[in-house]
Amino acid sequence: MPKILEQQVDRRNRVVIERVRPQIDSGRIPIKRVIGETVTVEADVFADGHDELSGRILCRAEGEWKSSPMVATGNDGWRGGFSVSNLSPYRYTVEGWIDHFRTWRRDLRKRIPANQDVSVELQIGAELVEQAALRASGEDARPLSDWARMLRQEAATAFRDELARLIERFPDLRFASHFERDLTVVVDREKARFSAWYELFPRSALREAGRHGKFRDLETWLPRIAGMGFDVLYLPPVHPIGHTFRKGNDNSPAAQPHDFGSSWAIGAEEGGHKSIHPELGTLEDFRRLVSRTKDHGIEIALDIAFQCSPDNSYVREHTEWFRKRPDGTIQYAENPPKKYQDIYPLDFESPQWRELWEELKSVFVFWIDQGVRIFRVDNPHTKAFAFWEWVIGEIKERHPEVLFLAEAFTRLRVMYRLAKLGFSQSYTYFAWRNTKQELTDYFRELTQTEVRESFRPNLWPNTPDILSEIRQIGGRAAFMPACCLESSR
Repeated sequence: MPKILEQQVDRRNRVVIERVRPQIDSGRIPIKRVIGETVTVEADVFADGHDELSGRILCRAEGEWKSSPMVATGNDGWRGGFSVSNLSPYRYTVEGWIDHFRTWRRDLRKRIPANQDVSVELQIGAELVEQAALRASGEDARPLSDWARMLRQEAATAFRDELARLIERFPDLRFASHFERDLTVVVDREKARFSAWYELFPRSALREAGRHGKFRDLETWLPRIAGMGFDVLYLPPVHPIGHTFRKGNDNSPAAQPHDFGSSWAIGAEEGGHKSIHPELGTLEDFRRLVSRTKDHGIEIALDIAFQCSPDNSYVREHTEWFRKRPDGTIQYAENPPKKYQDIYPLDFESPQWRELWEELKSVFVFWIDQGVRIFRVDNPHTKAFAFWEWVIGEIKERHPEVLFLAEAFTRLRVMYRLAKLGFSQSYTYFAWRNTKQELTDYFRELTQTEVRESFRPNLWPNTPDILSEIRQIGGRAAFMPACCLESSR
């Protein structure tokens, strides 16, 4: 006896559902949308024989499942869609079933012109309508019963649109098939899709030689920044900067007394990742700046760089979070032949990785508590993928409005992986795509392949430390394609 019969499994669900899209990595990775967008879902839906089918999309954010119809597009293809209207993750799947009423109506439409006796067929149709009346509830049942009586007397009743629409509301789903898994769409606010960023070192906000700008000075820039059309003000790290191995001008290993050092060498006696550089002002000044930017339609994006100067308290209190060399010293950052002795990378292979993860999460939480909702993450491709999937999921579960930009100039698959793991936007290869063909091919990849379901490009033409060759020597013409593409997004 076949094993399927031994198990007494009900296999009367004849419809097959395949190739549901969009989906990424067999559904393990969510797709992305922003509030107000439509998720267009396609699938192959078919069955044995020649019966008519119906299909629909089932989706929910919270509460009960809601349905939206799918229509046949030919060659067993089906398409439908649903809108996303809040920041909760949505689950969606596809359902298909044999539509006996549509099958009956299709065949009746053929029998009548052939002058066949359809009296029995009308009885069959009336019974299908009566079954729908039993599935209906309240006042919807009575009209269906009335339609069934009329159908027994007049064939033309079968083709009334009112009857078809009413029947569609109460389908026979006893043997409906569902796609083998539920899929997920993560919904972000609109700034995840498009925003115009203005980068500014706060210490440069005061244009007086030898004086260090403060957050209060930066407030005076806000009208000008908003007037240029920017809606995000990106601040590189605002934390205390280490003194040990501080770098000087042009990355000189010997800093002069007046050199500020690298903002990414985070941590000194005044504090670390949860502290403000004292020359920029106080934490209250920072919160005031966050509030003032909102008055101008701007949001603060704060740089998060998970690395430490030798003077960071993490180095003293958690040496286990850093990789040590055979001589007992901590391994500093390198990109041979470049050396960054003023920066210690964190070791994501540390036996105490759980404690490290929790502490890094608390850095995000701290700045969220200060009003920050956008983070530009420095070099995320040099930290563990598993960490980003966990921490972004943890943050967005409690603060779904938070956005993460991946500053990831790295290999293509690594960039795309970070997007899959939750980063809302990403740096791109835009700065290195210059000819018409290069730009055409790249934008076709970003917009017309599966990449578009998870990877949102932020078209930075350069970074604080990278200015591509064409923009160094290409003159005004080198910047025109960037301006045109930026303004057309």
